[in-house]
Amino acid sequence: VVFAALIHDVEHWGISNAQLVAEGVPLADKYEQKSVLEQNSVDLAWDLLMDQEEYGELQKVLFQNDGEYKRFRQVVVNVVMATDIFDPELMALRTKRWNKAFADNAREDPDHKNRKATIVIEHIMQASDVAHTMQHWQVYQKWNRRLFDELYTAFRAGRMSKDPTTFWVDGETKFFDSYIIPLARKLKDCGVFGVASDECLSYAMNNRNEWASKGHSIVDELLANYNQRETEEQERLVKQAEQHEGK
Repeated sequence: VVFAALIHDVEHWGISNAQLVAEGVPLADKYEQKSVLEQNSVDLAWDLLMDQEEYGELQKVLFQNDGEYKRFRQVVVNVVMATDIFDPELMALRTKRWNKAFADNAREDPDHKNRKATIVIEHIMQASDVAHTMQHWQVYQKWNRRLFDELYTAFRAGRMSKDPTTFWVDGETKFFDSYIIPLARKLKDCGVFGVASDECLSYAMNNRNEWASKGHSIVDELLANYNQRETEEQERLVKQAEQHEGK
């Protein structure tokens, strides 16, 4: 799980899977338009890990026989794919597995333990992917700001169809309501984090409410800061060019 968390966004392009598919980039074709960034991250990281000279000793620690090797890869692939939360088919399958794993009669199924462990691990990975939303307000704002900058940069470059400033306030609120808070509740229900599960849910709900009241002013600030940085960068480049011409 730690390995998967480390590698799950390797070589992220700063744009969505949907945009990569829309642009028809070779990478999207390679993975048949499904979980493009996630599959690419797994492949790149796995190729590195399989370098015997560089990581042979690490391999011996992670898996010592063929069975452990197959199980390790299976878990890594499953949990990295779990971070693709915008594929409706994958989301539906995960929801179905969760409901089956936590059904009242689930213990009667001989595969119950493995199924429950797998789905809980997937949800731990999903929580780690959006952990900033379940932490202190300042932590949430730090990473929310960086995500806004990434998407706004993509929009300005023509690689995102909608201007983030037009949906950022309502989008974040809906994201809390439809995904973050239900995820935090699931973590609490399965008890995997102990008392920390209560903190995740509490922070998520508090951040949601604070964002609802402050979101508009924060987006104005984010846009102003972005424009200021862009102006400063342009001035720096002009000054650099003038100095070069002077020489």
